This record gives sequence, structure tokens and C-alpha cells, in this order.
Amino acid sequence: MNRLRLGLLAVGGAGLAALLVAACLDLPDFGGSRHPYGDRAVRASLARHIANTIASVNFDQRAYDTLGEMSILFAAVLGCVVLLREARDERRARPEPAEVVRPVRRYALLVLPVALLTGLYVIAHGQLSPGGGFQGGVVAATGLHLLYLGADHGALERVRPLGFFETADSLGVCAYLVLGAAGVLAGTAFLANTLLPYGTFDTLSSGGTVPLLNAAVGMEVASAVVVLLAHFLDQAVEIEEEPGR
Repeated sequence: MNRLRLGLLAVGGAGLAALLVAACLDLPDFGGSRHPYGDRAVRASLARHIANTIASVNFDQRAYDTLGEMSILFAAVLGCVVLLREARDERRARPEPAEVVRPVRRYALLVLPVALLTGLYVIAHGQLSPGGGFQGGVVAATGLHLLYLGADHGALERVRPLGFFETADSLGVCAYLVLGAAGVLAGTAFLANTLLPYGTFDTLSSGGTVPLLNAAVGMEVASAVVVLLAHFLDQAVEIEEEPGR
């Protein structure tokens, strides 16, 4: 049986290697002026009035791939939530209020609103400038946790209703799927960027469905990171093993 598995692995590996070699032989010369994929991506981005070509690739030309990446994050967070749930031999113990030195408290509370605003700005302008839902979502979620550094875990819990972010995480994925299915219902293709007008180039409303897909990803990523960090912090700060077990 082991020999059969190794044989199948060798056959599959040889076929994959042959395809990779054939693809590499057909690549444009390094440093040359011929960039067919880049040229096509830029043309498609300009045709849909999307100023940021990367956003055009992520949410228009390869929007289905982005759905897969978002689903991977959603599944990973779901798995961590299941693994880090409170077990039978564990209990919650409210931590004592933390003593934070004044410079750290002052800096964290000063930067917190700036980080949140920056994250939201990066999400909202994803189709216009570098960034987008993935990057802005991470910035906003981690910026919220500056409250943990500037105050304590209790203060963070009071402004971070976990149930809300768990719901927002699911809604972000559902919104992306609904926008994709709307293209099918309109008679085109799944996630086809044909539902909305492309608008005026280099404005927030340009790009058709790209801003909406970008916002859905931003909501999902920000909520997922908040949920993930919440469960890790609970394990580190609140949940402890019951005595005698």
C-alpha cells in the first residue's frame, strides 16, 4: 500500500513538475518590456473605472479567488473558536484591574482613534489607493485592542461585544455571497461586475460592485480578527484550570 501511494505521488509530482517547467519556459524575459498579464489587468481596471489595479484584480477579475481566501479566514477563526472554548475542567476568573504606566496609557489611548479611523479609511478607499478590506480590517481590529494596552481587559470587553462581532463576521461572508449570487440572478455570472454603473473614475462610488465587495471583506476581516484575539485573550487572562484537575 505504501509503495502504491508513493507511486501515485511520484506520478502526480512528475506531471506537476512538467507543467511548471513548461510554464516557466514560456514566461517573458526578466526585465523585458512585455508584461501581458499586467497590461491586461490595467486595461480591465481602467475599463471598470477602478483606480487601484490590485483592487480590480481582487474584487473583479479574480473575485472568486478572494471568496476562497475570505472563506479560509472564516473557517480558521471558527476552528480556533471551537478549540479555545471553555472546557469542562476550566472556569472563568475575573482578572484584577491592570496597572498601566502613564506613558503607555497616554500613547495607547491617543493612537486608538487614529488607528480605527485609519483602518476605516483604508477599507473605504480600497478601490482608489493601496489597501482595501483585508489590510484595513486588520488595522481597525488591532487598533481596537490598543485599549487593552492602555487600560485593561475589562475595559476592552465593555467596548467589544463579542456576539456583535461574531454576527458581523458571518454577515460579511454572506454579503459577499449575496453580491455574487446577484450577478447570476441578473443573467450574467457569479460575482460578475455588471450590476451597478461604474461611476466617475477615482471617486468612492466608482468601480461598480468592487466597493461593496471590498466593504464586505473589510467587515469580515475586522470582525474575524476581533473574535480571534478575544478568544486568545480569554485563554490568557480569564480562563484557568479548576483546582484539583
